[in-house]
Amino acid sequence: MSDQPEYGLLQQINLPEDLRQLDEAKLPALAEDIRQFLIETISRTGGHLAAGLGTVELTIALHYVYNTPHDRLVWDVGHQTYPHKILTGRRERMQSMRQAGGLSGFPKREESAFDTFGVGHSSTSISAALGMAVAAAQAQSDRRTVAVIGDGALSGGMAYEALNNAGDMDADLLVVLNDNDMSISPNVGAMSNYLARILSGKFYTRMRSSSKTVLRTIPPVWELAKRAEEHVKGMLMPGTLFEELGFNYIGPIDGHDIKTLVRTLRNLKDQTGPRFLHVVTRKGKGYEPAEGDPCVYHGVTPFDPATGKMEKKPTGKTYTQVFGEWLCDMAQQDSRLIGITPAMREGSGLVSFSEQFPQRYFDVGIAEQHALTFAAGLACEGLKPVVAIYSTFLQRAYDQLIHDICLQNLPVMFAIDRAGLVGADGATHAGSFDLSYLRALPNLCLMAPADENECRQMLYTAYRIEGPAAVRYPRGSGPGVAVKKTLQALPVGQAELRKQGQRIAILAFGSMLAPALAAGQSLNATVVNMRFIKPLDEALVLNLARDHGLLVTVEENTLQGGAGSAVDECLAAAGLRPRLLNLGLPDRFLAHGDPQAMLAECGLDAEGIRRSILRAVPVELAAVLGSA
Repeated sequence: MSDQPEYGLLQQINLPEDLRQLDEAKLPALAEDIRQFLIETISRTGGHLAAGLGTVELTIALHYVYNTPHDRLVWDVGHQTYPHKILTGRRERMQSMRQAGGLSGFPKREESAFDTFGVGHSSTSISAALGMAVAAAQAQSDRRTVAVIGDGALSGGMAYEALNNAGDMDADLLVVLNDNDMSISPNVGAMSNYLARILSGKFYTRMRSSSKTVLRTIPPVWELAKRAEEHVKGMLMPGTLFEELGFNYIGPIDGHDIKTLVRTLRNLKDQTGPRFLHVVTRKGKGYEPAEGDPCVYHGVTPFDPATGKMEKKPTGKTYTQVFGEWLCDMAQQDSRLIGITPAMREGSGLVSFSEQFPQRYFDVGIAEQHALTFAAGLACEGLKPVVAIYSTFLQRAYDQLIHDICLQNLPVMFAIDRAGLVGADGATHAGSFDLSYLRALPNLCLMAPADENECRQMLYTAYRIEGPAAVRYPRGSGPGVAVKKTLQALPVGQAELRKQGQRIAILAFGSMLAPALAAGQSLNATVVNMRFIKPLDEALVLNLARDHGLLVTVEENTLQGGAGSAVDECLAAAGLRPRLLNLGLPDRFLAHGDPQAMLAECGLDAEGIRRSILRAVPVELAAVLGSA
């Protein structure tokens, strides 16, 4: 694909050093090449599209002005870094994006020297870049450091902690705000671009620095001059907050005007201290379907680049859809229900709820810690908060979960999506640890459904519990079990015997029931749908241990401290020593790929479970089972 003649200018660019040899007048044409290349590539592989289309010019300008990778460029989240990957030696591998053995969908240090910091979760760029800037100062290096953060990621509290620290220590750092949530009318845009060039220029910078030195000797005059500058800038641009934090604020400027971007960045590169550049971009820029609906085209499956129509694979109802439907049904029954999400309305299945119950829906932004304590406050006043959150993002609010919810035994319910492996999004988004980090908490009831209908009934069960409760379920669809409209609470802490067998008992947690049943059928094993991780059905576990020679636990969670560990602890406490086999995710971070292939690689498909059991049983029994 990259050999096609329409990408002739892009063909000349393999690394940023090639880019810096281009005449500045050719940069807009290069931007168009990158944009078309990106559309064609992602149309084949799927991936994140709208955000990257919006950062093409900004990416070109940053690599054109700064001497990367010597100068550090730190991206936030990573959805917008596809143009960065194209310009940093990975153009020919873009067709492998998010596939097994291919490029990651996020910046990754192991992948390229230009990926200075691995990301996936938001609001980390300024903190990381500040650390790099301080390291450069310690080494007395001339290395420059730039953090690029989006307006959504800037809603995270960690970003403000870093801004406050950077401004206070007068760090040599440039923060670029990629603001794609507002528009610039032609006159405001022209005025802002003009002001940015003036305010980032050497004359203004020297004047500003000199006036500080002179006027500080006359304190009342210095204070008056400082307030006058802030007043003038505050009338014309939204930078007062960042000025108060100690940054020299410049902008907003048009993020698709390469000439202005290059000129402004050159001016800022020559400055020192904390600088803040506000750049306004448009998600999906240059591709009409993505511009019209950047939310739909944020993450895409393969699509027709001519029409934007995406491929739709036949699939059953997803767990996310089951949750969204249950939430609306429950809200109809109980006016106390409040739905909360940390900026994941679409991903967590809250669109219908937000439309039907707008006064009871709260998107708190990328602020997971706040989301949990906010929910705790609601629960204190008799309301019933339901926090819809990805497993990987709940990790960010662990202290609030312990201190503000579990310690006070507050009835906050968690609908934990993306539990287990997540395929193309890889290690940064995998929910590999929630059973381990949740199981340790007092007062928390923790459960995992084996199918779609059980998910609905478990959500209802969790909602009725007068204390913290969590339901964790995987990404995508389940085994295809029909979802009943009626709601029936499950007996808390009670497992379900799904198949009676001999010699071997397989204890399956959540998504692992289907492959466990398949493996159990071939081995004539007992198979149990455990349902609850906490409280564990200890009576059933002990009875199975007495009646079977081998107990096997299977979970889509890391083995360390997970559901299998809970079973082991139960048996040890009772003084029973049956032969045990714990199956789960290995003690390493798993790269991106096809979810089913990844589970098979971990030995968590039916055949993998069967093979592991045969390896674990005595030779005589293995021979009998192998012939069965």
